[in-house]
Amino acid sequence: MKTIKLILILTVITTNYAVGQQEQNQEITKNNDIMKTYVIERIIPGAGDLTTEQLKGISQTSCTVLKEMGPIITWQHSYVTGDKVYCVYKAENKELIEEHAKKGGFPANSISEVATMISPATAKL
Repeated sequence: MKTIKLILILTVITTNYAVGQQEQNQEITKNNDIMKTYVIERIIPGAGDLTTEQLKGISQTSCTVLKEMGPIITWQHSYVTGDKVYCVYKAENKELIEEHAKKGGFPANSISEVATMISPATAKL
């Protein structure tokens, strides 16, 4: 009898966990459906010469601001060149990108919404 009760309890716990995970996954999917992709150009003279420690500090500042802003904006990755940094973000709107830049003390010289993405795979269509 105790074994049956234990199995029932474990079944209820597992079911509740699965339902919770499903709801969380639906929320993430819902968020991604309304999130747009943006490319941000940041003019930062000497960006390509920044040290690993400096880049780490900048990244930490960005992540701190993003955490404060919540799941409505996410940083995908960035490309550092000689005097510019190109960042790819997902956000609900352009104003969130501007707010992130202001709070983090980063320039956002150009913010462009991505219309579509192509790659070598596109040529194979």
